Amino acid sequence: MRCVRLGKELPGLPAPPFPNELGRRIYESISQEAWNQWVRHSPMVINEKGLKLSNPGDREALLRECEAFLFGGASQPPPGWVPPPGSVRITKK
Repeated sequence: MRCVRLGKELPGLPAPPFPNELGRRIYESISQEAWNQWVRHSPMVINEKGLKLSNPGDREALLRECEAFLFGGASQPPPGWVPPPGSVRITKK
Protein backbone atom coordinates (compact mmCIF):
# COMPACT_ATOMS: atom_id res chain seq x y z
CA MET A 1 0.00 0.00 0.00
CA ARG A 2 1.10 3.59 -0.57
CA CYS A 3 1.27 5.34 2.79
CA VAL A 4 -0.24 8.83 2.68
CA ARG A 5 1.90 10.07 5.58
CA LEU A 6 5.26 8.68 4.48
CA GLY A 7 4.69 8.82 0.73
CA LYS A 8 6.00 5.37 -0.09
CA GLU A 9 4.96 1.76 -0.50
CA LEU A 10 4.94 0.06 2.89
CA PRO A 11 3.05 -2.73 4.67
CA GLY A 12 -0.31 -1.65 6.03
CA LEU A 13 -2.07 -2.34 9.29
CA PRO A 14 -3.58 -5.80 9.86
CA ALA A 15 -6.94 -4.27 10.87
CA PRO A 16 -8.54 -0.84 11.38
CA PRO A 17 -7.31 0.68 14.66
CA PHE A 18 -10.71 2.20 15.52
CA PRO A 19 -14.28 1.05 14.78
CA ASN A 20 -15.20 4.28 12.99
CA GLU A 21 -14.61 6.24 9.78
CA LEU A 22 -11.19 7.45 10.92
CA GLY A 23 -10.17 3.86 11.63
CA ARG A 24 -11.22 2.87 8.11
CA ARG A 25 -9.26 5.77 6.58
CA ILE A 26 -6.18 4.86 8.58
CA TYR A 27 -6.47 1.19 7.60
CA GLU A 28 -6.81 2.07 3.91
CA SER A 29 -4.03 4.67 3.63
CA ILE A 30 -1.59 4.59 6.56
CA SER A 31 1.29 2.14 6.89
CA GLN A 32 2.22 0.20 10.00
CA GLU A 33 5.39 2.31 10.20
CA ALA A 34 3.42 5.59 10.24
CA TRP A 35 0.95 4.14 12.77
CA ASN A 36 3.88 3.19 15.01
CA GLN A 37 5.06 6.81 14.80
CA TRP A 38 1.65 7.94 16.09
CA VAL A 39 1.73 5.37 18.91
CA ARG A 40 5.10 6.79 20.03
CA HIS A 41 3.88 10.40 19.63
CA SER A 42 0.48 10.07 21.32
CA PRO A 43 1.70 9.95 24.97
CA MET A 44 3.31 13.36 24.44
CA VAL A 45 -0.02 14.71 23.12
CA ILE A 46 -1.90 13.23 26.08
CA ASN A 47 0.55 14.65 28.60
CA GLU A 48 1.15 18.06 27.02
CA LYS A 49 -2.55 18.74 26.54
CA GLY A 50 -3.52 17.21 29.90
CA LEU A 51 -6.03 14.86 28.29
CA LYS A 52 -8.01 12.49 30.49
CA LEU A 53 -9.01 9.54 28.34
CA SER A 54 -11.94 8.77 30.65
CA ASN A 55 -13.47 12.02 29.35
CA PRO A 56 -15.32 11.56 26.01
CA GLY A 57 -14.37 15.08 24.90
CA ASP A 58 -10.69 14.40 25.54
CA ARG A 59 -10.90 11.12 23.62
CA GLU A 60 -12.38 13.05 20.68
CA ALA A 61 -9.55 15.59 20.96
CA LEU A 62 -7.01 12.77 20.83
CA LEU A 63 -8.68 11.35 17.70
CA ARG A 64 -8.48 14.81 16.07
CA GLU A 65 -4.78 14.94 16.97
CA CYS A 66 -4.32 11.46 15.52
CA GLU A 67 -5.99 12.49 12.27
CA ALA A 68 -3.88 15.65 12.04
CA PHE A 69 -0.70 13.71 12.75
CA LEU A 70 -1.37 11.01 10.16
CA PHE A 71 -3.08 13.03 7.42
CA GLY A 72 -2.27 16.67 8.06
CA GLY A 73 1.45 16.71 8.71
CA ALA A 74 1.28 17.53 12.43
CA SER A 75 4.60 18.29 14.03
CA GLN A 76 6.91 15.66 15.45
CA PRO A 77 8.03 15.67 19.09
CA PRO A 78 10.83 18.12 19.80
CA PRO A 79 14.33 16.65 19.39
CA GLY A 80 15.39 14.85 22.53
CA TRP A 81 11.87 14.83 24.04
CA VAL A 82 11.52 12.14 26.70
CA PRO A 83 8.21 11.35 28.42
CA PRO A 84 8.20 12.60 32.01
CA PRO A 85 8.27 9.99 34.80
CA GLY A 86 4.82 8.59 35.48
CA SER A 87 3.43 9.71 32.13
CA VAL A 88 0.95 7.71 30.07
CA ARG A 89 2.64 5.07 27.97
CA ILE A 90 0.93 3.16 25.18
CA THR A 91 2.29 -0.32 24.57
CA LYS A 92 1.47 -3.07 22.12
CA LYS A 93 -0.46 -6.05 23.39
